[in-house]
Amino acid sequence: MTHTRIIRRKRLQHQRAFTLIEIMIVVVIIGLLAGLVAVNLIPQAEEAKRKAALAQMKSMEQALELYKLDTGQYPDSLQELVSPSSGRAAYLKGGKLPKDPWNKDFKFIVPGIDGQPYEIISYGSDGQPGGTGENADISNWGTSEGK
Repeated sequence: MTHTRIIRRKRLQHQRAFTLIEIMIVVVIIGLLAGLVAVNLIPQAEEAKRKAALAQMKSMEQALELYKLDTGQYPDSLQELVSPSSGRAAYLKGGKLPKDPWNKDFKFIVPGIDGQPYEIISYGSDGQPGGTGENADISNWGTSEGK
């Protein structure tokens, strides 16, 4: 064996590799950091969906008010905002009603609660009436959480 091969072999023997324990510690630390980030971001994502639902409701409210100005009354369903009768133009563009941020249909009730002329509702992430937290209903007149 040549002298250079012997030196190379000794260098390779002295090089230190990561041990399994060191790799596991790094993986655990990364997991803990990811967990901390997720705990802080998930509630913000749900709050963003609630705000998006309210913004969509505001857009529908504006369309409902325009509809009332044209016809003298509110429609019986939200569908009339995208496909109105009597040759009027659509009050909401796109040809179909928007879905809530959980990809469910908004509910439209005429008359609404507390003497309001109508109410637009999203049932939140569970899609069921009632609930609290992320499952709370969202209304254009306010959330139903705590009702």
